[in-house]
Amino acid sequence: MAARSAPNCHLRLEWVYGYRGHQCRNNLYYTAAKEIVYFVAGVGVVYSPREHRQKFYRGHSDDIISLALHPERVLVATGQVGKEPYICVWDSYTVQTISVLKDVHTHGIACLAFDLDGQRLVSVGLDSKNAVCVWDWKRGKMLSMAPGHTDRIFDISWDLYQPNKLVSCGVKHIKFWSLCGNALTPKRGVFGKTGDLQTILCLACARDELTYSGALNGDIYVWKGINLIRTIQGAHTAGIFSMNACEEGFATGGRDGCIRLWDLTFKPITVIDLRETDQGYKGLSVRSVCWRGDHILVGTQDSEIFEIVVHERNKPFLIMQGHCEGELWALAVHPTKPLAVTGSDDRSVRIWSLVDHALIARCNMEEPIRCAAVNVDGIHLALGMKDGSFTVLRVRDMTEVVHIKDRKEAIHELKYSPDGTYLAVGCNDSSVDIYGVAQRYKKLGECVGSLSFITHLDWSSDSRYLQTNDGNGKRLFYRMPGGKEVTNKEEIKGVHWASWTCVSGLEVNGIWPKYSDINDINSVDGNYIGQVLVTADDYGIIKLFRYPCLRKGAKFKKYIGHSAHVTNVRWSHDYQWVISIGGADHSVFQWKFIPERKLKDALHIAPQESLADSNSDESDSDLSDVPELDSEIEQETQLTYRRQVYKEDLPQLKEQYKEKQKSGTSKRRERAPGNSIRLHFVHGYRGYDCRSNLFYTQIGEIVYHVAAVGVIYNRQQNTQRFYLGHDDDILCLALHPLKDYVATGQVGRDPSIHIWDTETIKPLSVLKGCHQYGICAVDFSADGKRLASVGIDDSHTIVLWDWKKGEKLSITRGSKDKIFVVKMNPYVPDKLITAGIKHVKFWRRAGGGLIGRKGYVGTLGKNDTMMCAVYGWTEEMAFSGTSTGDVCIWRDVFLVKTVKAHDGPVFSMHALEKGFVTGGKDGVVALWDDSFERCLKTYAIKRAALAPGSKGLLLEDNPSIRAISLGHGHILVGTKNGEILEVDKSGPITLLVQGHMEGEVWGLATHPYLPICATVSDDKTLRIWDLSPSHCMLAVRKLKKGGRCCCFSPDGKALAVGLNDGSFLMANADTLEDLVSFHHRKDIISDIRFSPGSGKYLAVASHDSFIDIYNVMSSKRVGICKGATSYITHVDWDIRGKLLQVNTGAKEQLFFEAPRGKKQTIPSVEVEKICWASWTSVLGLCCEGIWPVIGEVTDITASCLTSDKMVLATGDDLGFVKLFRYPAKGKFGKFKRYVAHSTHVTNVRWTYDDSMLVTLGGADMSLMVWTNEMEGYQEKRPCDSEESDTDSEEDGGYDSDVTRENEISYTIRALSTNIRPMFGVKPHLQQKEPSVDERPPVSRAPPRPEKLQTNNVGKKKKPIEDLVLELVFGYRGRDCRNNVHYLNDGDDIIYHTASVGILHNVATGTQSFYQEHNDDILCLTVNQHPKFINIVATGQVGDLADMSATAPSIHIWDAVNKQTLSILRCYHSKGVCSVSFSATGKLLLSVGLDPEHTVTIWRWQEGTKIASRAGHNQRIFVAEFRPDSDSQFVSVGVKHVKFWTLAGRALLSKKGLLSTVEDARMQTMLAVAFGANNLTFTGTISGDVCVWKDHILCRIVARAHNGPVFAMYTTLRDGLIVTGGKERPSKEGGAVKLWDQELRRCRAFRLETGQVTDCVRSVCRGKGKILVGTRNAEIIEVGEKNAACNILVNGHVDGPIWGLVTHPSRDFFLSAAEDGTVRLWDIADKKMLNKVNLGHAARTVCYSPEGDMVAIGMKNGEFIILLVSSLKIWGKKRDRRCAVHDIRFSPDSRFLAVGSSENSVDFYDLTLGPTLTRISYCRDIPSFVIQMDFSADSRYLQVSTGCYKRHVYEVPSGKPVTDQATMDRITWATWTSILGDEVMGIWSRHTEKANVNCACVSHSGISLVTGDDFGMVKLFDFPCPEKFAKHKRFFGHSPHVTNIRFTSGDRHVVSAGGDDCSLFVWKCVHMPH
Repeated sequence: MAARSAPNCHLRLEWVYGYRGHQCRNNLYYTAAKEIVYFVAGVGVVYSPREHRQKFYRGHSDDIISLALHPERVLVATGQVGKEPYICVWDSYTVQTISVLKDVHTHGIACLAFDLDGQRLVSVGLDSKNAVCVWDWKRGKMLSMAPGHTDRIFDISWDLYQPNKLVSCGVKHIKFWSLCGNALTPKRGVFGKTGDLQTILCLACARDELTYSGALNGDIYVWKGINLIRTIQGAHTAGIFSMNACEEGFATGGRDGCIRLWDLTFKPITVIDLRETDQGYKGLSVRSVCWRGDHILVGTQDSEIFEIVVHERNKPFLIMQGHCEGELWALAVHPTKPLAVTGSDDRSVRIWSLVDHALIARCNMEEPIRCAAVNVDGIHLALGMKDGSFTVLRVRDMTEVVHIKDRKEAIHELKYSPDGTYLAVGCNDSSVDIYGVAQRYKKLGECVGSLSFITHLDWSSDSRYLQTNDGNGKRLFYRMPGGKEVTNKEEIKGVHWASWTCVSGLEVNGIWPKYSDINDINSVDGNYIGQVLVTADDYGIIKLFRYPCLRKGAKFKKYIGHSAHVTNVRWSHDYQWVISIGGADHSVFQWKFIPERKLKDALHIAPQESLADSNSDESDSDLSDVPELDSEIEQETQLTYRRQVYKEDLPQLKEQYKEKQKSGTSKRRERAPGNSIRLHFVHGYRGYDCRSNLFYTQIGEIVYHVAAVGVIYNRQQNTQRFYLGHDDDILCLALHPLKDYVATGQVGRDPSIHIWDTETIKPLSVLKGCHQYGICAVDFSADGKRLASVGIDDSHTIVLWDWKKGEKLSITRGSKDKIFVVKMNPYVPDKLITAGIKHVKFWRRAGGGLIGRKGYVGTLGKNDTMMCAVYGWTEEMAFSGTSTGDVCIWRDVFLVKTVKAHDGPVFSMHALEKGFVTGGKDGVVALWDDSFERCLKTYAIKRAALAPGSKGLLLEDNPSIRAISLGHGHILVGTKNGEILEVDKSGPITLLVQGHMEGEVWGLATHPYLPICATVSDDKTLRIWDLSPSHCMLAVRKLKKGGRCCCFSPDGKALAVGLNDGSFLMANADTLEDLVSFHHRKDIISDIRFSPGSGKYLAVASHDSFIDIYNVMSSKRVGICKGATSYITHVDWDIRGKLLQVNTGAKEQLFFEAPRGKKQTIPSVEVEKICWASWTSVLGLCCEGIWPVIGEVTDITASCLTSDKMVLATGDDLGFVKLFRYPAKGKFGKFKRYVAHSTHVTNVRWTYDDSMLVTLGGADMSLMVWTNEMEGYQEKRPCDSEESDTDSEEDGGYDSDVTRENEISYTIRALSTNIRPMFGVKPHLQQKEPSVDERPPVSRAPPRPEKLQTNNVGKKKKPIEDLVLELVFGYRGRDCRNNVHYLNDGDDIIYHTASVGILHNVATGTQSFYQEHNDDILCLTVNQHPKFINIVATGQVGDLADMSATAPSIHIWDAVNKQTLSILRCYHSKGVCSVSFSATGKLLLSVGLDPEHTVTIWRWQEGTKIASRAGHNQRIFVAEFRPDSDSQFVSVGVKHVKFWTLAGRALLSKKGLLSTVEDARMQTMLAVAFGANNLTFTGTISGDVCVWKDHILCRIVARAHNGPVFAMYTTLRDGLIVTGGKERPSKEGGAVKLWDQELRRCRAFRLETGQVTDCVRSVCRGKGKILVGTRNAEIIEVGEKNAACNILVNGHVDGPIWGLVTHPSRDFFLSAAEDGTVRLWDIADKKMLNKVNLGHAARTVCYSPEGDMVAIGMKNGEFIILLVSSLKIWGKKRDRRCAVHDIRFSPDSRFLAVGSSENSVDFYDLTLGPTLTRISYCRDIPSFVIQMDFSADSRYLQVSTGCYKRHVYEVPSGKPVTDQATMDRITWATWTSILGDEVMGIWSRHTEKANVNCACVSHSGISLVTGDDFGMVKLFDFPCPEKFAKHKRFFGHSPHVTNIRFTSGDRHVVSAGGDDCSLFVWKCVHMPH
């Protein structure tokens, strides 16, 4: 018995020697109470130097590696390592956990920091991305997360002077973060020329945006903003590991062992060199400093803590020391004094005083030490070394006695014999040497029996024997001192061992788990007196066992604290303490032993609270001493709720199967039937495996659950209402304290909890995402705001929710065994209890975690299985009911007493105002007083007590009671048998509802002419049910065996029942008495059928694969049908009673002739023509369509046809009841489907008149009655059915714009590749040939000419300092919609292009810009709520959803001052395509471009994501909130319209139902608008507009437009609706229409744009004006009264815009683009002056020097010259077949040069007139031409080409110029080349895939602008010959800036976009003189 229970004694941690200095920094602080907080191993330590006392925080489960102190200096945050590491915030005073933050980081938590007011905590992970995470730590909630850096981060800090700013530093980087919304955005620190790029180890923030940081080389780097402004060199001579800011200034500590103090401006105050002080030593390295007043704390690499008083700085006080590097293995205790000796790989041996808690001696050896022993007299200390030697020292002065080296491998164990004469030394080379102590350690013998290294030794008490353990787990014995092995077991039997430290041997068998052969126990030590054994293992756990413990898997108590392996453990000489040492954590733990007799006083320590339960009595053999569990509970624990297929996986499965079956669905499928059914009544209640799931609501109705249905039963009217929101078994139910809301939890892969209103039966909130497999218990808090839930996953996770918000507050692992109940404390909302198998635990919330304490039983009882629990009249009191019939009474966590309450388990308990009520397996309800002293009254549930009004019959007396509830003067009782009873206080009992008991229900028959049915079940009963209004069980009869089928005879008098043993019986249908029975078969009878008409024959089908036919009158078997290969499933007769149709398990459909049973073959065409008396078959052509797409996963178990042969009802394995039109030919018929049953539906039957459908659930044991609603009869109630599996293929046509938008693929800028197909070596990588004439420094040659002719020679040249965006010509209409809006009462409009949001003033045309997006904007919306005026949201393109800076994001900003209010980084990978604000303006809805097209709802001000869900498998174009709602919205897209509701955190969606409108088909939907009374309008691709009421289509406005309806807008003030579509302008029609509120009448507007087709992409309505954005990049304002159009914004339609030229003297410029237009723009007037349609894509454009002519080069090789004055063509020519890339007039206006992609430049002489004859061309151009520039004298032309080479040619001969000297002397008229030495610096390092596309030098010749493939405009100085020149960058364009030019006088820069078809005008800011 000894090992059956854990020992009754206890260990308490008393002291820890050590401090973690290695691999950690900044982990040592003063608290407010002047205590010192630090950590070692897995323990947080609070040390009081005044009292020399330690307190311990033990909430971690692994090594702590980071620590932060709260600004108020009481709370501490610590982070640990591990696979799922967590952060604990705890109180340094009480050492209790305040909050736990988890489930975000992996690997470990490297750094932590609190913000200024201590509300937020930032943490950095050790994962590959070094994730940075910001927490609201009190709520345990993550606010924001982002990838930190690719390399390690060493320190992070909040900027204490600027809100929402942080700084982090680490390997070769420093980053400055800003937090906005949920987005953490980093900017890298710029080292520049001020300092070297190097690793930064620590930092501190100061005022005025200053940051001080310590670098690896010992310098201090000072940052202002993100720039390094100065360095303080040589602050330390090596790396600065720690920097600490305090009121006086800063303290730094470094690897050089120095502490330096600095004032607030970082001027040095003093330096303290610790190496020079008394305690110092060479190599001392500081890892942590803390400066407080005149005290400084220092932590070192070698685990010491010093305290320095500033004015006595050379006398540091050593507070703590410990072992350092390497592992710690050696431990010995002094035989007579309270001393412990340790030795480690750091080569030191240390002696500790266990009384004074101090180091009293230390000695350094030559070698690492692996073991130690002290002789019996305490004089000699022997140390075994790693190199195979051992040394003996005198203890008193640590002088050497001997040093002996006989071995080469490490000495792992040595021990002196009890008489002190011998020393045994065990070595890793498998030998033990014996030395004589008195003979100066002469070797006397050796033991060589082992084959592996020696791990443990023990001497016998008489010193004559030695036992050893080795690495193989062998235990050997030797005679001493010779060392001969003892093989005779008898000789050893009587030996008494002086000590027991061996891990193998009979006496310690129990320390090993039962079925394990691992050797992870490192050390044990036996305490003979106290009969306890202590062990230490590789998992950091110390355990106490009883000694001896003989049986494997003994019980123990366990203690944690050490991190990884505990290498050694020993009792002190007087057994007062246990000393344990940690290998890797270098620490020595001293535990106080509290024997049994003292335990009582020490009770306060029993429930040591911790997350990893530290003193549990758990062990692997947990159930070894359990009394047999009660059979019912046993059964219940065996139940599994796992499913092969979860309902939530069906959509994916369908998709997979659809892929496989693309070809199959060719036939036009039948529509779904017109009839529908509605759930009317359910017979059944789930009592067999659930408890406390039955309540009275506020108004006295009864709420409970069965199958997947929540039921509200009205007992006065005997009616039921149903909550049908669940799709699988409900397992638990709880009532809100106000009794009007209910929470129900279900089975599922990601199971959900629904909170719903019992009045409206609408869901208020759906909670999911935290549990697996199912939810077995829920409970509301007393204030009704919170909900606790328990899952049925392996660790029975407990979650605490704020259910209205749908937010998870806290989560923790519950227990490895089943938990039955969770109860929240009615007085303290943060506390709860759970009870279950051998488990009762008291929890309290700590931030994101829960901390549990086991109930402490003490001597009062044993750990019983608890079935129920309630709280009593104070927050301390709790009561629980056990499986043995007791009630346990708890105060706090202690068991106070137990009371016997029932025979057998107490299943249910309910607290009343003054007392309690309990119910048990014994069928008794007991009422108790308020302290469980007296039982006031008992009620036995007996048949005799049943009142006359009962709705059924009790099956047995005293059924097991599973639920009790009180109210309305009654006691409500639910039983295991599925009955609900109401007990009147005076005694009579009324039965209200009942169903079958446990076991599957299969047999179902409806009566031939009465509204009754019969069922038979595996519970061995046959029952008759009344389906008419009385809804009750009329009769029941017990059977000797369970049954699977039954059938009424045609006259309704007899009832045949087939049983599971192969027999069947016929009973009288009224009395249920036997008429006759037969037993011819061995296996289950699966179907039984009377022949029609007179019922002459009875067909009996069995699982033996036969059907027997009996003559009913003669009671004889007249035929047997043979030939089926598998069991029979269904049998039907034809109308004549001559033919049987049979289905088998092998999916065969067979026919037999009756009565002989001859097999017939009937062709499938004929089967239809036969008139069947009934149809329950699931096979054959007539019901091919009932098999679903996923037929391989599910089976159809039953079907039944109405008597009018119109509707076929089916039931399947997934719990669906479906209705099909009959016959259901062709695959995958359309259907209506209903969810109420949970798993498989075993049978379905229509009643005789088809008025009702009855269905049976197999495992849910419920009988459901549905009313049949004929077509036309239905009131317009929304159907509860869903549409069929496969969508129709037709989608309403094709439209190029829709297709383009659907298929466009968005990439982020950073991944853009070059727009021109260039090849060769990039300029900055080319090797430069040395130039020939390097001129001497003093040259007599004339000065070199200017590189560039400049036009403001006389003036002082002013370099350009900055560019400011002033104008943008462009609007993104081609693939975005609803992105133009009015602001400020129509004075301004807001829209976007590229990555800028544009606010455009209608009157003046001035623009201002929002430029915070770092990539293309795809959508824009305006907040309509008056509280959020001018608030805009824009969503952009992004990369992966990894929360980094390139992730897709949404910006919410103020349109007037352009302030960013919030940034939401989202999980929509690829980009955000739609945004919409809710009615109150507080919520934002976004849709992604990711493959699932995720729909997300945000609370944008806080940056929190409320809910998110996959939207549709194809593109969603728009999703918009209803204008009056914060919870309802609609999404439209490719063949998709969905109506969504936000419930708590869940998004519930309904597909639009088309069935009510004839021939309606699901088209691609493009736009949405809203009307009153829940009307929704959607615009389609065909031009129709669909009108929806709720989610049902009620009419179609046909051809609202001729083409797709792209845009719709709902005016809030008058409800009018604007639509915009794609149309050709005509007299009546127009692309914009204004409709009334119900879309009945409209008025059309024409857009006078002159386009062939108008395609409207955005509409918006203001006061009397309609604002329209078109596909052609125009924004037009249309007056409602006069229909006048005013074009506000113009832009190019298609890009790239390749051609760009500025006027030689005026502020005009021309652009030419792929859309075939050349446009003239005026910068001053901010508008387009003119446009010319060329009919072909244009590539380049150029002004003549006087500005009177324009030359245009085309994509087809043609070029045109126009006269500016008249726009007439002066001349045109086409000499080339390929695109003209550049065209230039010579400065003297004589020549025209035309460069093309045919690798050519052609020269034309303009003086010869408009014939344009080519006069010559340049030869040998190696690749296509990019840019050309003439020299100022028109004699030379420079050409840059596609192979990264620049060439110079003579004009007009075209000869190449090769002489470098000639080239150097040329002065160029313009410079637009991207190649050449002068512009080498414009090529950046990041141009592997992307190029610089264009460049232009200013007219002043000293500035240069470039445009590149990343969409950047850069400003350089000219010339810039050094590589990677310094520059400024300007963002705004999408990828690919194609061209760029200065305007005259260098007033502006114009840049042209590739992807964005936009022109940006930047104002040049010149430096002041």
